[in-house]
Amino acid sequence: MNVRRLIPTTALAGAVALGIVSLSACAGTSDAADKGSSGKLDVVASFYPMQYLAEQIGAGHVAVNTLTKPGVEPHDLELKPRQIGELGEADVILYLKGIQPAVDDAIAQAGVKNTVDAATLTKLEAHGAEVGHEHGHEGEEHAGEEHSAEEHAAEEEGHDHSTETGTDPHIWLDPVKYAEVAKGVGTALEKADPANAADYKKNTDALVKKLGALDTEFETGLKNTTTKTFITTHSAFGYLAERHGLEQEGITGIDPESEPSPARIKELQDIAKKDKVSTVFFETLASDKTAKTLAGDTGLKTDVLDPLEGITDKSKGDDYIEVMQSNLAALKKALGAK
Repeated sequence: MNVRRLIPTTALAGAVALGIVSLSACAGTSDAADKGSSGKLDVVASFYPMQYLAEQIGAGHVAVNTLTKPGVEPHDLELKPRQIGELGEADVILYLKGIQPAVDDAIAQAGVKNTVDAATLTKLEAHGAEVGHEHGHEGEEHAGEEHSAEEHAAEEEGHDHSTETGTDPHIWLDPVKYAEVAKGVGTALEKADPANAADYKKNTDALVKKLGALDTEFETGLKNTTTKTFITTHSAFGYLAERHGLEQEGITGIDPESEPSPARIKELQDIAKKDKVSTVFFETLASDKTAKTLAGDTGLKTDVLDPLEGITDKSKGDDYIEVMQSNLAALKKALGAK
């Protein structure tokens, strides 16, 4: 991922002071949020995976504003004072701590009562560093012990794309974990808007069922493959790989646009040959230069494996489910699914 740029603390503090209206000031002793002039629950989502949950579960009862607009690389997001002000006026905030530091800082200062951190709604895991780069996903719960935050920091000095505890934040790319997050979001919306709790519960159940069916598609589609190894510029698919017995090999880890070291290129060439890898994957919101460089050096093909951090006209699908199904089709082709 691109190295993220944080907005200056002084600018942030000033904007917060000017723009934020704390929900707690008008919420009184009730757990329910006050609705805006639209009569709908005002929900602010940090980026697309949170937006999708809010829209699916909230349906007609919510008005969703997403901080990260289509085509914007989430990790590079710099909030404008207006956006920071809107945070304080929200009834509910949905975000994933560790993905966007500028957003994390603003939310911490917004003081909105109904603030939901998706990272607290499922179990996050610390992944061992892959040799030759900073951000790996091997060594998950079925392959070894989780590392403490201190151990992980020592192993991955300078690692920037993780939660504060050194764990992998890409939980939405595993439909099972994403379903766990959906349940938590549903509960939060029920609490914020008790009058429509029944609808939120019904919508949550429907989404969880849809995500379960998606997971079954992956399980069936990836059960028998020629190889279990795939190479990707963005090491975002660790949970998905673990779930289905695959091995993810990242090229550069944090920054898919940076040049991999000669040692890493040589290592990946050896891995590709040994494990019969056919394809190097890149993502939609970043340059494909690194993937094409490696593919050219190794005689491999390239294809898209979308980390689903945003939907654009380049996305192979109109929503989370469709893009994940496109990811499955790409993996099946690359891995030689039978």
